[in-house]
Amino acid sequence: MTETELVGGVEKRELALADHDPGWADRYADHAARISTALGDAAVDIAHIGSTSVPGLAAKPIIDILVTVPDITAEEDYLGPLIEAGYPLRVREPEHRMVRTPGRDVHVHIYEPDHPAVTDYFLLRDRLRADAEDRALYEATKRELIARDWPDMNAYADAKTEVIEAIKGRARAANAP
Repeated sequence: MTETELVGGVEKRELALADHDPGWADRYADHAARISTALGDAAVDIAHIGSTSVPGLAAKPIIDILVTVPDITAEEDYLGPLIEAGYPLRVREPEHRMVRTPGRDVHVHIYEPDHPAVTDYFLLRDRLRADAEDRALYEATKRELIARDWPDMNAYADAKTEVIEAIKGRARAANAP
């Protein structure tokens, strides 16, 4: 597979930021348990990522969850169980799958453990948790961008790339020996 399959096509959605809600951690925990039950040993790891995982950071009220599996191509091990657990497929890419709730308020990203995106998700999350200046910069960027009209969430996400890469760069520099 060499291209992205966006199940259902491009979706125009209203985007809005909400102040951090401590209840997001509980919602993550509920879905993590549901995913763990569905996948059993097929899940290497399940983690809360994205802005809702960062205390004090405003976010779109969408819980992002990272699930790692031993072999992304072995969809029979994880995709069917996730769909049966109530998470329809939204994105199929060569090294990534994304399922979500029908209400579109939980996105589950699936990768193999050694995929560079896994490291990047944790690098960004942990930097935003630890560094107030980068957290404020990221929130200000999101507030500025969310006020614009976007054809879909992917365009909004892409517009944040430069700031995200800069934050990850500072995180790598801070973690360097």
